Amino acid sequence: MTDDMTRLAALSPLDGRYREDVAALAGYFSEAALFRSRARVEIEYLLFLTRARGVAFVPAPDAHQQAALRGLYRQFTDADALAIGAWDRKVNHDVKAVEYWLRERLDGLGLGVWKEAVHFALTSEDVNNLAYALLIRDARDAVILPALGRLLERLRELADAEADAVMLARTHGQPATPTTFGKEANVFFHRLRRAVADLAAIRLTGKLNGASGTFAAHVAALPGVDWLKLSRAFVRSLDLEPVLLSTQIEPHDSLAALCDALRRANTILLDMCQDFWRYISDGYLAQAPSAGEVGSSTMPHKVNPIDFENAEGNLGLAGALLEHFARKLPVSRLQRDLSDSTVLRNLGTAFGYSLLAYQRAARGLEKVAVRRDVLLADLEAHPEVLAEAVQTILRRVGYPEPYEALKGLTRGRALSLDDLRRFVDGLDVPDPVKAELRALDPATYTGLARKLALLRDESSVGNWL
Repeated sequence: MTDDMTRLAALSPLDGRYREDVAALAGYFSEAALFRSRARVEIEYLLFLTRARGVAFVPAPDAHQQAALRGLYRQFTDADALAIGAWDRKVNHDVKAVEYWLRERLDGLGLGVWKEAVHFALTSEDVNNLAYALLIRDARDAVILPALGRLLERLRELADAEADAVMLARTHGQPATPTTFGKEANVFFHRLRRAVADLAAIRLTGKLNGASGTFAAHVAALPGVDWLKLSRAFVRSLDLEPVLLSTQIEPHDSLAALCDALRRANTILLDMCQDFWRYISDGYLAQAPSAGEVGSSTMPHKVNPIDFENAEGNLGLAGALLEHFARKLPVSRLQRDLSDSTVLRNLGTAFGYSLLAYQRAARGLEKVAVRRDVLLADLEAHPEVLAEAVQTILRRVGYPEPYEALKGLTRGRALSLDDLRRFVDGLDVPDPVKAELRALDPATYTGLARKLALLRDESSVGNWL
């Protein structure tokens, strides 16, 4: 089939319709990428053994030989992936397939003296958990975090540019105390920034301790080696956090934490997408139409918020998978069951839906422009939002039951600014207080909204205690 037909025939839209959007993740979550990462772990472990005290049966390679060994995964090709795939079909074991391919390649490179050190005393999970951890960490750092960073940049731009764009707030869907569009954008900026920081800070763990987590084969073959120290040092050499106590499988607790952190960031973005969708619906935001794009098959005028809708849907898909990963992966019967294996193969799907959503949300944010005239007109149509300010000032001056008085005047009624001012004129309060109340205006009743819109660091506002 042609490339176009392959995509049209793909079972998953991530490999079909959205392939270009998520192609950056293929180098981390494809089967070929997993083969390459397993080869990396096997080779680095082999080289680590050559430097380990007490492992005399593995000779030390010279610089040229080390480069040749590392070249097996650093210059990994499609032909290499196909060769491992052929071994996998033959032996029906994808980790053993990598081992057999490595042994074959070592012979071909004249490095056969190291063949028996490949996969020495390891169980498949020793290789798999490290290979997956490397792929997930690198995909997060190289693809996911930069995509989230672009969203943060755009939210920061909106917060700064629209810091004083006064807007009617809505709580429970009803008119409420005014805010500014920039302040609301900054809310999402700070929420997302905290979530991204948590996601970036998670240190993935790894283990290398044998079939039941006891180092039994290691000790049987080389009892004089400090295997606890060697295991810890090797895992750290991969920039992972070592786990010494486990069953046959790495417990996946740090991976579950990463899934939870990614899901939390996605939930914040889903909230943002729904709010921006509503702002577009209310006419607060205008969307720049794309040339040649059709908004509706029958209504030519439509410019639909499809980017936010697409992002919302894909964030939901990613969230469902990530929630399942976080619940399922840390649970394994006794010392090992294989139910995590097929689940782990779908990690790339959750990352793919996340990345697709980030790109669509970013596209949506780039298209929107705040319509300040619409914001102001809507706000001025709801002067009843000043009732909060009036009753609060009346509390300050000791007026009896001001909340109840304002409730009777405003609740469930269409109120004009003149109605409110006539109410103020009838109050038994000093004239300066009346003047203060009459000066209230919805367009200026925004408190510290502008300052909050421009706030960079929540921890730098001072200590009130």
